[in-house]
Amino acid sequence: MFNKKKQPPLKSLIAQGARVVGDIFFVEGMRVECSIQGNVCPVDNNPSILVIAESAVITGAVSADHIIINGTIKGSVSARLMLELQPNARIEGDVEYGALEMHQGALIAGRLTPILGSEKVPAFATAEIPS
Repeated sequence: MFNKKKQPPLKSLIAQGARVVGDIFFVEGMRVECSIQGNVCPVDNNPSILVIAESAVITGAVSADHIIINGTIKGSVSARLMLELQPNARIEGDVEYGALEMHQGALIAGRLTPILGSEKVPAFATAEIPS
């Protein structure tokens, strides 16, 4: 698992006000503050961190080693090592995680599946996000 000294740097920023249509592949770390219609994932198997700001809305699959969410994702989420859901996090889709930290107020409408080494355990269903 990452500790504060070994986390990859946030090398990329897609700022608020931008709108991206298409898949995004990033190296090491990226912060998203905008609207994206497409998948967001790291380029290779190197350590990766993805930060989804409160203003961000992603419609597509999201994956990285460590993901911090305070915005909205409409699609699947795969955090191989750590998933942090901050109070304004909203996920409409299935979630796979190595470890999970969920703050009060965060919502998930989908299945939660922990990643335990090479084996998976049965998913747990969650309530739907109210409209």
